[in-house]
Amino acid sequence: MQIIRGKEFTATKAWGAKDIANMNGITTRLHWTDKPYKWHINDGEEVFVVLDGAVEMFYKQDGETHSTVLQSGDIFYASIGTEHVAHPVGEARVLVIETQGSV
Repeated sequence: MQIIRGKEFTATKAWGAKDIANMNGITTRLHWTDKPYKWHINDGEEVFVVLDGAVEMFYKQDGETHSTVLQSGDIFYASIGTEHVAHPVGEARVLVIETQGSV
């Protein structure tokens, strides 16, 4: 059992993470970042929840790049094959649920 105060979490580098759970190969991790990630496609589905701050999420759909700004409480679901990249607006804390070892 643990209680995690998401707004208090920081990491020593962008996209540093605290492992929360691994449920049969599906991980739940809390990330802190102040820098963009990289364009990627996960090894399965991904649920990306902004807990604190804001993130501009870029994604490709039908060969075109789109973006939306996610605020605290917003959720981005990347289905299998969705190419995407997260750009925090300042500092952000996000909860990511995905297949273990995914990019």
